[in-house]
Amino acid sequence: MTKRHGYALLTALVAVVVMISAAIYVGFSGVFGGDDDIQAGGAHPRSSAAPASTGTWAGSWSASPAGGEPGTETNGFFGHSIRNIVHTSVGGNAARITLSNLYGQSPLRITHASIAVASAPNNPTALSDTMRRLTFSGNSSVVIQPGQQAVSDALRITVPSDSDMLVTTYSPTPSGPVTYHPQARQMSYVARGDRTEEPSGTLYNQQSPYWRYLSALDVLSNEAQGTVVVIGDSLTDGITSTMGANRRWTDILAERLRTESGAPRYGVVNQGISGNRILADGFGRPANNPSGLSRFERDALSRSGVRAVIIDLGINDILRTPQQTDPAKIVDGLRELTRQAHARGLRVVGATLMPFQGHPGYRPDLEAVRQTVNEQIRAGKVFDSYVDFDRALRDPYNPRRLLDQYDSGDHLHPSDSGYRKMAESLDLSSLRGSTGAEL
Repeated sequence: MTKRHGYALLTALVAVVVMISAAIYVGFSGVFGGDDDIQAGGAHPRSSAAPASTGTWAGSWSASPAGGEPGTETNGFFGHSIRNIVHTSVGGNAARITLSNLYGQSPLRITHASIAVASAPNNPTALSDTMRRLTFSGNSSVVIQPGQQAVSDALRITVPSDSDMLVTTYSPTPSGPVTYHPQARQMSYVARGDRTEEPSGTLYNQQSPYWRYLSALDVLSNEAQGTVVVIGDSLTDGITSTMGANRRWTDILAERLRTESGAPRYGVVNQGISGNRILADGFGRPANNPSGLSRFERDALSRSGVRAVIIDLGINDILRTPQQTDPAKIVDGLRELTRQAHARGLRVVGATLMPFQGHPGYRPDLEAVRQTVNEQIRAGKVFDSYVDFDRALRDPYNPRRLLDQYDSGDHLHPSDSGYRKMAESLDLSSLRGSTGAEL
């Protein structure tokens, strides 16, 4: 080979290396947002292209779609920016969200979406330099068909644990019923016009007690080993907990998993829907308040990084009309949920049903159903393990009712102290281990 030919070959090899490096660079940029990584004010401060971060994808927050929001049947919520405030369980160095149009009857067009760290708890103003634009398959906009959902691209952003995040969406066109979660126990905000990347909360002057469209926030985390999903009813939804204070029992569980020595480092996602039952759906198509059996795949088994499932369902099957007075049917429903989780290799922890004497729906025959279900749970024939909420919160002198200090006043739902007691009564080691219930 001549010297001239050698130089030509070397030049060609260098060119190939440069092309491959550029492709890798662009590829990573696409995964983590690239030039769509926007800071406060909409400026492009820097490129976010970098080798992919390591870690585990885990659920940091989630809420189950529960129905179509009344009053939005025709126009949806077009022409407004919806700023959902959600509270994280675990932190990470990248994030992605899920938007749902489950109850929509026409395509939902989202032309702009963003995520930011809140400057303070319950505040719609973003922390300085944390506002980021979200993309979907590389685009700033996405069209979500009726009954479907969309997951955003992964985006580099530092998501703190135990903190409020702002997730904002804007839709310019009418879209029909808004998919929402009504019992948020968290105030979110709405502004007129496209204020998606507006860091100030000044124009967000309309408050909302709902979460709209947003159903999940996942993080790429070095501190989490996976996710524990809690599926339940109003007791898990935290319907009587203090508004905006994150005092649901799942919030206290997340605190324990973050801080206690030897605890599994799981993110916690709350899939409670107030009024939820194991066996019966609500009305409509798709059903409002879908049964635990019909939503288990969507709300529990399909969550990011799920390692264990906690099931706290059954009391509404007993209380709500028509009352289920056959405990065997309730137990069979719970066993079916356990079987489905076992088919995915997941650990299942179930909860005993708490007392409700004093509630208007109380009847001695319904109390007998509750007691029979609890006997089966304690016998180890329903779940891999169980947490005894009944024993933890009942009045020792009258086990048919809640202890006063744990009672919100309606004799069914706990107070803040009661929710804390629920979380404290769970043996965290029960979230680990193999599946072993004798079904």
